[in-house]
Amino acid sequence: MIAFLWNLVSFIIALGILVAVHEWGHFWVARRCGVKVQRFSIGFGKALWRTTDSLGTEYVIAAIPLGGYVKMLDERVEQVKEADLPYAFNRQPVLKRIAIVSAGPIVNFLFAVLAMYFLLLIGEQAVKPVIGDVQANSIASQAGVQTGDEIIALAGRETLDWQEVNYEIMGAIGDASVPMQVSSSAGYTRTIELDLTKWQFDPEKQSALASLGIIPFVPKATNQMAMVEKYSPGYNAGLRENDLIVGFNGTPVEKWEQTVELIEQHPLQDVAITIEREGEIKILNATVGVKSDGSGKGLLGVISYREPWPEDYIFVKQYGPIDALFQGVDSTWRLITLSLDMLGKLFTGDVSVKNLSGPISIAQGAGMSASYGIVAFLGFLALISVNLGIINLLPLPVLDGGHLLYYFIELLTGRPVSESVQEVGFKIGGIILILLMAVAFYNDIARL
Repeated sequence: MIAFLWNLVSFIIALGILVAVHEWGHFWVARRCGVKVQRFSIGFGKALWRTTDSLGTEYVIAAIPLGGYVKMLDERVEQVKEADLPYAFNRQPVLKRIAIVSAGPIVNFLFAVLAMYFLLLIGEQAVKPVIGDVQANSIASQAGVQTGDEIIALAGRETLDWQEVNYEIMGAIGDASVPMQVSSSAGYTRTIELDLTKWQFDPEKQSALASLGIIPFVPKATNQMAMVEKYSPGYNAGLRENDLIVGFNGTPVEKWEQTVELIEQHPLQDVAITIEREGEIKILNATVGVKSDGSGKGLLGVISYREPWPEDYIFVKQYGPIDALFQGVDSTWRLITLSLDMLGKLFTGDVSVKNLSGPISIAQGAGMSASYGIVAFLGFLALISVNLGIINLLPLPVLDGGHLLYYFIELLTGRPVSESVQEVGFKIGGIILILLMAVAFYNDIARL
C-alpha cells in the first residue's frame, strides 16, 4: 500500500510538472502573439484552487491530475464580442497559429535539456560497461566478445555507462548488425560486429543485453546477509542482518551461488542452516518457502552483501556549467532520435506493441526514480518530457500534431481545411488514440 501511494504521488508530481511545462509553452507564445488566454488549467474537473491575473486569465488547479489545457478566445468554441475579435485564436495568421500550437512540444524538449543539464551538473554515479560474463553460443560469444571487455562505443556512439549501452542496443532493434568497439582487460581496443539477423528479444522475459548473451559485471555475492525480509521464512527461522551462512543441512557452503542452489532445491522443506553471528556458530531450523513466479523453487527471503566494486569501475558522471549544457543537449537529442526510431519501428513491426507503456508503468517508473533521489527523477522527467513532446507532434487531429497538419495544409493551399474534413479527422484521430491507450493500459495490467 505504501509503495502504491508513493508511486501515485510521484506520478502526480511528475505529470503535473510536465503538463504545466507543456501548457505554459502554448500560453507564453499565445500571449506574445496577441491572443487572449481565458484559462490555464492543470488537471480537469472541479477546481481545487483558482486565481485571476490582471489580463483576465484564470489559473486553475483541478481535481483530476491527468492532463491540462489552455483555453484561448476562439469563435469556433463560443461567441466572441466584436471588440475582442482581433484577440481570438482563429483570427490569427496561420504562422502565428502554428507557433502557438508547436510551442507546447518544443518547450517539452527544452525542459528535457534543462533537466539533463541539472542532472549532469549535480552528477550521478555510474558504472563502466564492463562485461562480467558471455553466454555460450550467444550472439555476443559468436562475435568474439570476451569476459572483461569494456564496451567503449556502440553503433558509432561513445558509451560511458550501461545506460548509454542500453540506449544504443535498443536503437539497433530491427537492424541486421551493429558495430561494437571494446577494450580488453589488457587495454587492447578492437571493433567487432554483432550479427542481429537471428536476434530474438522479448522485453517481458529478459533484458536486451541478456538476449545478446552479455552479462554485466557485478561484484560477487557473499554469504553474509545484507537484508532479511520481515516475516519471510529466513526471518521466522531467526536469520538476521550480518549473519554469515556457513552450512546448509550439514553441507559446508562458501559461495553464495552454492547456497542459493541448495535453497532452491528444498521448497517447503524443513532444513538446518548453520550461521556465524558475532563469532559464534549457531544452527537455525527453517522451513523453506516457495517462489511466487511459478518455478516451484525454494526461497528464504534474504539478500546478501556483495564484495566491493573495483575502484576504477565506478565513476561520477559530472560536468561543469558549460560542458553540462552541451552534454544535456546531446543527451536530449539522443532521447529524441531514439524515441522517433522506436516509434517508426513500432509501425514497421520491428518493435512489438507489447512495448507500449501506459499510466501504470509510468507511475511505477516515477516512484522508482523518485526513490533513488533527485538525479534519477530528473532523468525520468527528461525521458517522459521528450516522449510527451513527440506524442503530441503525431499527426493525429486530436493532438497538437494534427492541428499543425491542418495549418500547414492551409499555409500551402492558401485556404483553411474545411470544418467537415476536420470533423472526420478528429473522429478518426480520437479512435486511433483510444486504441493506442487501450493497448498501453492492457500491457500495464499484463505486467503486474
